[in-house]
Amino acid sequence: MGAYILRRLLLIIPTLFGIMVINFALTQFVPGGPIEQALARIQGEGDVFAGFSGDGGGNQNVEETFGSDSDYIGARGLPKEFIETLEIEFGFARIVCEDGFTGEPDLDDPACQKEAIGAVERFGLMMWNYLRLDFGESYFRSIGVMELVLEKMPVSISLGLWSTLIAYIVSIPLGIRKAVRDGTPFDTYTSAAIIVAYAIPGFLFAILLLVLFAGGSYYQIFPLRGLTSDNWENLSFFGKIADYFWHITLPVLASTISAFATLTLLTKNSFLDEIKKQYVITARAKGLAERQVLYGHVFRNAMLIVIAGFPAVFIGVFFSGSLIIETIFSLDGLGRLGFEAAVARDYPVIFGTLFVFGLIGLLVGILSDLMYVLVDPRIDFERREG
Repeated sequence: MGAYILRRLLLIIPTLFGIMVINFALTQFVPGGPIEQALARIQGEGDVFAGFSGDGGGNQNVEETFGSDSDYIGARGLPKEFIETLEIEFGFARIVCEDGFTGEPDLDDPACQKEAIGAVERFGLMMWNYLRLDFGESYFRSIGVMELVLEKMPVSISLGLWSTLIAYIVSIPLGIRKAVRDGTPFDTYTSAAIIVAYAIPGFLFAILLLVLFAGGSYYQIFPLRGLTSDNWENLSFFGKIADYFWHITLPVLASTISAFATLTLLTKNSFLDEIKKQYVITARAKGLAERQVLYGHVFRNAMLIVIAGFPAVFIGVFFSGSLIIETIFSLDGLGRLGFEAAVARDYPVIFGTLFVFGLIGLLVGILSDLMYVLVDPRIDFERREG
């Protein structure tokens, strides 16, 4: 097993490299890069410095660099020096000075000039920084990529964690019950119910919940937006817990509604497959109680695929975000972060999160294989590969 794990770990390197190469190459063909996006933001605002002031809109205070004569810039267009500085700041160019130059590199110095950095070199520099766990800073937020991800993580943790747990807690017992009562009215009605739930779009169900329970046309039981109340810091410990669950109830229900069908039917079919096997017939012939047969013999074998796949399912939901659900309930999570980064061409956020989540996903794939072995020691991946 050790040799198998080592091979899988080594396979992560080319796999992750391939993921980064493909996605980096695709972005080179997408029109409107970060420079164009930044210029469009500036030219579309009344104050051309509004999007690039040092108070959070960008990475540098432009007025300090070019002075405060914004009327000149607004009337005659953006100066070439500003665009060149932006390219250097975003990593698309660098300042190169003549041999023997000993001063501080500066475009205003005649001995220095701007030199464009090619896509291949930019990719190499990016990967080298990632290997040193340096994920850079967002182009438009003046905050480190990992800090930004950690800032948005509570929302994704809340949605992912509770959605996954509720889906497993409900679906596994329901699937077992459906397998035991296969073909009965209970099985028919529950199948119809979960199929209807699966067919309802999450965003439509979220809107329905808002209308019914969040101050729409009927009741105002739950809050309309946010993860906590404004006075959350002043609440007691149990008050904070209650306030948190009060806010998260509707978003979790909206994101979980379609998760029951697949897991329930998977559990049911796994149990049906095991119940028909010879060892179950033998156990019943020996006089064992039906509950002991189901949970003492069938459960371990039937739940192999469900339990072993839990790490991948959990991490997948944990690190993914539902853009529409987050938008409807005014939650600022990883879903909105990814969408906004893609629209703004915020490359450090796009590629930094892709690298981290891609690496975690590959590691979880190995963990899933280990879970298979833990649940059923008869499985030997190393011998199968041989």
